[in-house]
Amino acid sequence: MADPKKLRADANALAVELLQRLAADELQEREVKRGALRVRVSKAAVAAAPEPARSAAPAGAATVPAETPRAEGPTVNAPLTGIFYRSPAPQAPPFIQVGSQVAEGEVIGLIEAMKLFNEIKSDLSGRVVRVVAENGKLVKAKQPLIEVEPL
Repeated sequence: MADPKKLRADANALAVELLQRLAADELQEREVKRGALRVRVSKAAVAAAPEPARSAAPAGAATVPAETPRAEGPTVNAPLTGIFYRSPAPQAPPFIQVGSQVAEGEVIGLIEAMKLFNEIKSDLSGRVVRVVAENGKLVKAKQPLIEVEPL
């Protein structure tokens, strides 16, 4: 019998790959079977995915930016690919804003991947100079989320 952790990791990796392909293509749905795994992704499912703790994500949530935003200073980067949210709920204030102080290990946002919300913690301390990632938009792994000025 296959290791459940390995199957879950394989399914997550396959789903992220399919979501990226789906966002880049004009197709509405993709399904892939690899051994015991079967993963199906749909633009309709991404558009209907709930934001943290409340309403549906914006219809354009699955769009990939034409160009990855560039940052000039030190940045906190996305550890995984998914939909980035600046606040824990639609009506809640953002975790961080331009000008706010951020400490290492402090939560700066959430990334939704595979219908799981992952807290994203800062690996830098300093003042937030710019929020690079857009709320409710797809971010790729290693893409800058915020730019920080060390103090």
